[in-house]
Amino acid sequence: MTLRRLVLLRHAKAEPAGVVVDHERPLALVGRRQAAAVGAALATTGPAPTHVLCSSSLRTRQTWEIARTALVAAGVPGPVVSVTDALYDASAGDLAALLRTQPDEASTVLVVGHEPTMSHAADVLAGPTSDEALRARVRGGVPTAAWAVLELDGPWDAVAPGALRLVHLDRPA
Repeated sequence: MTLRRLVLLRHAKAEPAGVVVDHERPLALVGRRQAAAVGAALATTGPAPTHVLCSSSLRTRQTWEIARTALVAAGVPGPVVSVTDALYDASAGDLAALLRTQPDEASTVLVVGHEPTMSHAADVLAGPTSDEALRARVRGGVPTAAWAVLELDGPWDAVAPGALRLVHLDRPA
C-alpha cells in the first residue's frame, strides 16, 4: 500500500468582514506572516505538497501564494495547483469527493480552505487509529493558519469517513 498524506490548512488571518464581499477579503498583515510561517514549517518539517486544492477566495489564494514562496525558497519543487470555487462553501463530504478524484501520483495533497470545513473534515475523516487528543482539538475548530495532517494507506478513491489517521495538528507561533 502507498501512504498518502492529506494536509488541511485553514487560511491565514484575513481582514475583518464587512468592508468587501466575503469572497474578496484579503489577508491581514498578521495573516501574511502566518502564511509565510506555514510555508517555512512545511518546507522544513513537512509534509511538502505534491498537489494543492485551493479555495477560490482571495484570502485562501493569498495564503497559498505566500506559503508557496517559502516552499520554493527552501528548494521544494512546485506542486500541481487547482483553484476551485467548490471549496469556498464545501462540506466535509464535498471535500472528500474532491479528494477521491486526486491522481495516483499525488502523494501529498494540501487543501487550503475555510472553517468550519477544515476542522470538521479532519474529525470526520479521522478513523479509530487517529490520535484522540488531536481529534478533540479539531472538534473545537482550528485557528487561522492551522493545519492538520492525516494519512491514508491506499488510493485517494478510498477517502471516506473514518478511513484516515489524524497524526498531526500545528499552527505558526
